[in-house]
Amino acid sequence: MGIILKQSFFNTLIIFLGFAVGGINVLFLYTHFLHEDYFGLITFLLSAANIILPLLVFGMQNTIVKFYSSYQTKIERDGFLTTTLILPLFVIIPLALIGALIYENIANWISLENPIIKKYTYLIFLLAIFMGYFEVFYAWTKVQLNSVFGNFIKEIFPRICTTFLLFAVFFKWLTNEQFIYGVVIIYGLSTLIMMIYAFQVYRPTFKLILPANLKEILSFSMYIIVAGSAAGVLLEIDKFMIPQMEKIAQVAYYSVGIYIASVIAIPTRAMQQITTPITAKDMNENNIEEVGKLYKQTSINLLVIGGLFFLLINLNIADLYRLINKPEFSKGIWVVLIISVSKLMELALGTGNSILLNSKYFKIFFYLSLAMAISVIFLNKWLIDWVGIDGAAIATLIVVVVYSVIKIIYLKAKLNIQPFDINTIKLGIIISVIFAVFYFWNFNFHPIINIGLKGVIISILYFLLINKLQISKDISSFVAKYVAKNES
Repeated sequence: MGIILKQSFFNTLIIFLGFAVGGINVLFLYTHFLHEDYFGLITFLLSAANIILPLLVFGMQNTIVKFYSSYQTKIERDGFLTTTLILPLFVIIPLALIGALIYENIANWISLENPIIKKYTYLIFLLAIFMGYFEVFYAWTKVQLNSVFGNFIKEIFPRICTTFLLFAVFFKWLTNEQFIYGVVIIYGLSTLIMMIYAFQVYRPTFKLILPANLKEILSFSMYIIVAGSAAGVLLEIDKFMIPQMEKIAQVAYYSVGIYIASVIAIPTRAMQQITTPITAKDMNENNIEEVGKLYKQTSINLLVIGGLFFLLINLNIADLYRLINKPEFSKGIWVVLIISVSKLMELALGTGNSILLNSKYFKIFFYLSLAMAISVIFLNKWLIDWVGIDGAAIATLIVVVVYSVIKIIYLKAKLNIQPFDINTIKLGIIISVIFAVFYFWNFNFHPIINIGLKGVIISILYFLLINKLQISKDISSFVAKYVAKNES
């Protein structure tokens, strides 16, 4: 776990900093500088792009991670990487031509409830290309166990640039409309930077030498296209469907709640940058013992960190919305709690998704992802109509919990590995008790002081209990080593 903890630590810091910058943008700058319709619009465009991203790049970002370590020579690796750049063009070019022919029909359909969308529909395709190729080049560096810089460009660079754009709108240097185009340019620039860095980390000799296992690659990629799109649907379909049923401003309210809750997923996003290629390598070598060990370690480690974030967020949520000082956005306060619980379930799964994706059972990941996507679409249709944006959050929670349990049971049945032990139960009790004790305990000071006081008390109590009960040996030893280093 040495390289995993080290890079995960730096990745966590980067992602946390990115979330901090993004939090300032989402909670304060977007809400006060940009008209809420345009806030909802940019959220919609990015969500729609994320849904079609796996299709446009032919799932190559996952294909690289799965197959790269299986090649033994530089010629094989270079031919493989060249192929991963060219294959997406066989999807992008035909879809661009078809999209141009039926553009008016597509634009009219997705802008039926909110006409503001129509003018910007084509940006969805452009954003998806930028974001997709970014992930491809990022995968190049991840398989070299070099994930930190790419993580910086992904998590911090676009958010800092967006901050400048929002201030430009505030000072009237840019209009709301120009802001939308500015965000698209930022994603294009991020991809260019990532491409240059990927070539510095590993520069292949570009020769179109088709891999010997091309048929296997194409088969895997076809499944991943659907599975990846289905996963994108699970993550983004709510923000896509809300404007089809509600005013687009509701997406802005929902997005704030989602963003706050997504902080809980920081540990997962950080650790996955390095555990995914390691899991792929162990699966290629059929080293199930190491896979199971990493599976269990990541589950408890992620839950420990995510559990603290869960408590800090949901026990301070009223004060946080008071800080935002936009009463209409408080419509998303229940969204935060509901999505927070779903994020904890995702943390509990540890490397489960990576194991399924990189095993010979990867087809089940396809079927489960497809079933999740279909389920969440139907649940969203019903629950958004019933209880509005809270319904979208409930739909996500139901799907995440049900299908996470199915994945855990499946891995236990097929590989005889599972992520839980007695420490998982202890941790669940700690989180539940602290939540119950502090939920109704509020200070009557300024929101910032309230958040600071409650945050310090909860954090100290939480880590004292974690350390006392030895919930995570990895985290305890990592903290002890860091403290000892600082004291010496």
